[in-house]
Amino acid sequence: VAFVVCRSLEGLKTFSYLEELILDNNLLGNDLLLPRLPHLHTLTLNKNQISFQRNTCKILLDHLADVVPSLQYLSLLGNMACPNELVCKEKDEDDYQRYRYFVLHKLTNLKFLDTRKVTRREREEALVRGAFMKVVKPKDS
Repeated sequence: VAFVVCRSLEGLKTFSYLEELILDNNLLGNDLLLPRLPHLHTLTLNKNQISFQRNTCKILLDHLADVVPSLQYLSLLGNMACPNELVCKEKDEDDYQRYRYFVLHKLTNLKFLDTRKVTRREREEALVRGAFMKVVKPKDS
């Protein structure tokens, strides 16, 4: 297990057998670039600056799918990308579920996302509709 507080993840490439990585409470954003970590199964990025701005979260999730192929547990709580009604009053459980479908569509090996186990029904729904779940509810006029 590695606990890292930093802005640069350059040194991680020397830990190719790393299995768990906790990067909570940093200033990491959608431009996060991890080296290839083929054995990493747990990654927490809680309370960073990851958002669904433009296409950048899709790019981040595609990057994670490529460099951490063994990823089974991911947590993004406390980021703008993770719509949580406890953190943001404008978000509700439907927003959170759409987010889960989108992430599960991109990271198909996940067994846990945030604090919840991935269900078979969620996995099936993510396959069918996950690509379209990045859509955010329109604001009231």
